[in-house]
Amino acid sequence: MVAALATSCSETISRGVQYPKMYEEKPLTIAVMPPINQTQHVEAKDYFYTTLYAPLCEKGYYVYSPMMTMEMFQAESAYDAEQFLEADLSQFRNVLGADAAMFTIIKSWKRSNVLGTLTAGVKYILRSTKTGQTLYEREGLIDVDTSVRSSSGGLLGSLVSLAATAINTASTDKVVAGRKCTVFVLSDMPEGQYSPAFGKDQNMPAGKSYIKATVK
Repeated sequence: MVAALATSCSETISRGVQYPKMYEEKPLTIAVMPPINQTQHVEAKDYFYTTLYAPLCEKGYYVYSPMMTMEMFQAESAYDAEQFLEADLSQFRNVLGADAAMFTIIKSWKRSNVLGTLTAGVKYILRSTKTGQTLYEREGLIDVDTSVRSSSGGLLGSLVSLAATAINTASTDKVVAGRKCTVFVLSDMPEGQYSPAFGKDQNMPAGKSYIKATVK
């Protein structure tokens, strides 16, 4: 279950208006770039990288294997995606055949065992390897709710819930939280060729460019 908190009250516009270049270029294949980690959690880059593959596949795109591309990135000194964020991406088209490259910038990652939340702040940028233009861009600050409710009432029930929440939050896999963040933020991304909605979702509503939400 997902509950979203709107960050503005501007009118909703369609995906075709919000992301016109996605429908112009119709990217079919995506290379996932190593995340750009701006947090103090050095391990965030590697574990978040693995969360991006499945959500993009579920949107109907052919996504190159993270393991295969990571080996190539390391061999070609491309592990630091920062240097490619605004650079020529034609080599990824020539070598991999990728139509687009997905960049992610991890801006924050905070865990609260007591409150039962994992908070991830991530920006997603999809760039064309043909034209270099940004096809899709969206940022989210997502709270993954890991709280546990006890069936017992009163003070005892509250203490049990608090203890269970702390344990559950502490043991929640970072990859699970990262994937939930990705799925929610990319929910308005136009569908790829392997989706029944490919080329038919221009009139569906697009989300805000920046969102805050709580995801269970």
